[in-house]
Amino acid sequence: MPDEPQTLAPTAEAAPTEARPRAGAADPTAPAGPARWVAGLVAVGLVLAAVNLRPAITSLGALLEEVSDGLHMSGSVAGVLTSVPPLCFAVFGIAAPRLARRFGPTAVVCAGMAAICAGLLLRPFAGGTPAFLAASALALMGIALSNVLMPVIVKKYFPDRVGSMTGLYSMALALGTSLAAAATVPMTAAMGGSWRLGLGVWAGLAALAVLPWLPLLRDRSMTAPGGPALAPAAEPAAAPRVTRSRTAWALGVFFGLQATGAYITMGWMPQIFRDAGVPASTAGVLLAVTMVMGVPLAFVIPRLATRMKNQGPIVVALALCGLTGYTGLAFAPAAGAWLWALLLGVSNCAFPLALTMIGMRSRTGAGVVRLSAFAQSVGYLISIPGPLLVGILYQHSGGWRLPIALMAGLMIPQMIVGSLAGRDRTVEDEC
Repeated sequence: MPDEPQTLAPTAEAAPTEARPRAGAADPTAPAGPARWVAGLVAVGLVLAAVNLRPAITSLGALLEEVSDGLHMSGSVAGVLTSVPPLCFAVFGIAAPRLARRFGPTAVVCAGMAAICAGLLLRPFAGGTPAFLAASALALMGIALSNVLMPVIVKKYFPDRVGSMTGLYSMALALGTSLAAAATVPMTAAMGGSWRLGLGVWAGLAALAVLPWLPLLRDRSMTAPGGPALAPAAEPAAAPRVTRSRTAWALGVFFGLQATGAYITMGWMPQIFRDAGVPASTAGVLLAVTMVMGVPLAFVIPRLATRMKNQGPIVVALALCGLTGYTGLAFAPAAGAWLWALLLGVSNCAFPLALTMIGMRSRTGAGVVRLSAFAQSVGYLISIPGPLLVGILYQHSGGWRLPIALMAGLMIPQMIVGSLAGRDRTVEDEC
């Protein structure tokens, strides 16, 4: 185990200003790609890890009413429960850069998958709300670490394919999200109607995701195999102070606003449809439709984004879909349920766009580590009050009009900060 944290030696910062690549371009001094079998193993690991980054959340959203009744939760406490994921992502995600420098990003992701598996195994045995929250927090800790390090691993092993590889794991993430949303209720019914079994079954998928990372545990560097020598003294030059970058702050706020919408959707949308008279199984499928929209779009949008100098137009288009979907959800939730689910699914693809912009707004691996941790930690902190506030508004207003108005209103600042974050520049330039 190394005694000092390891980082990339200075690369692009030492080059003349006019020789710098445009934002999102591969660093010309980036290391050569890893061996083919290593790259293939990492690609498989990325896909399996991404599939496991949301079932812990969307499976709970599909069974929120049953879990609330079983654990005797009020509407406000259920709102707290839906706010736990972004809280854990903010708290644990900020530790990811230090852990990655010490143990290597692949080892941390492997540990993250093991934590997800353990948390999902323990959660069904919870006898009360505190134990349920503790088991959920363990799984969410693993998700938080993996969330931050996914862009880092892509930049490390696939520096010339950031868009396509980000699209691949974003597509897998959307697939896992929609699978859990659609299958949890039917599987629960097939296993006797126990919500505990319906939630616990997803631990098996997490256990499978540990396997591809095991052969990579010895790789503790922040560069791909065969890359340049590591230099501990290079930390200040290689890793920019992203808190000084306006783009980093804009990206963090954009990430937070899109995460707010996503976690409100995952936590509350099935309940909105159920209160409108839609059967529970259909409500779960509608959430799955929303999530499954990310499967094709999460592959297309990052590739499109990397070919554009400014990603602002994509930000605006996605937000307008969200505004339309929320408006329909407020005035005709059951009549146009399928259309609103589709539109909100398109709007939720701001997530893979944000991940792509993280990889594009820095030229170096160390910069991406810092920017990913900063943007996601700031973003998830911003998103914490959203699901809780929706639960409080729902409980005290007795309906969904006011909570949905809040969701729709958040689309406006999301468009503004997303357009700022999409400008063609890097944090190294601004720092």
